[in-house]
Amino acid sequence: MVRFGCQTYTWEMLGPAWQGDADELLAAIAGAGYRGIEITDRMIGAYAGRSAAFGEALQRHGLDIVAFALGSGGGFSEAGHVARDLAAIDAALAFLAPFPGAVLSLGSATQLSPGNRRGKLATAAQIYNEAGKRGAAIGVAVALHPSSHHGTLLFSRSDYDEMFALLDPALVGWVPDTGHILRGGQDLLDTLTAYRERIRYLHLKDVDAAGTWRMLGEGACDIRAVVDLVAAAPAFNGWVVAEEESDEAALSPAAAVRRNRETLRRLFT
Repeated sequence: MVRFGCQTYTWEMLGPAWQGDADELLAAIAGAGYRGIEITDRMIGAYAGRSAAFGEALQRHGLDIVAFALGSGGGFSEAGHVARDLAAIDAALAFLAPFPGAVLSLGSATQLSPGNRRGKLATAAQIYNEAGKRGAAIGVAVALHPSSHHGTLLFSRSDYDEMFALLDPALVGWVPDTGHILRGGQDLLDTLTAYRERIRYLHLKDVDAAGTWRMLGEGACDIRAVVDLVAAAPAFNGWVVAEEESDEAALSPAAAVRRNRETLRRLFT
């Protein structure tokens, strides 16, 4: 059974222009009709390290936590940042441990300094695999979320092929993001099929043919075909997480995620 959640980056992308807190996010996402939330390390706010308090807040709003999304100041690719990355991963895993089924989603390997690309990918793989090992030890699944944003090392299909060859599929899953895959010039359904065994849950976004973010159903993503394919993946946990980065979302995140939920109802009711 497919369940629909919402990612909080729709608010995070506003930067200092947004002055709300995690409770406001929970209210907006629940009010839009989603059943789950994926929250980022930047948006967890006062609930950081406070699993019990966050669990109570989720319960008040009738939400489940789908995932905690963790980024890195070193882009998960800087050798000198590995110890800090692993310390942040340990803290995130400890936060998620009380939430059965929640996934730690690690951000895309990103190049932040000059240097050998292959070496940076190797550093990222080291971090991702170690995170998976540490997660497995306490029962928290770990997955990689590649992106198409500036500096990413995981943009094209060949980038995905190179990184996935370095990862242990038993330890590190994949959070495919439809928008980022399309922006990378990839054949969306072919990439999903090629690595379907690794899929843990899905990020659903839309872009047009030029790679510009669009509201769900207004771009190039065949939403129905994607969800049907992913729903049959052996390790898929049932969660489809809508995320919105379009200009409309910048005007009103709450209105945008509500509109996306209405689109999903029309497609899947």
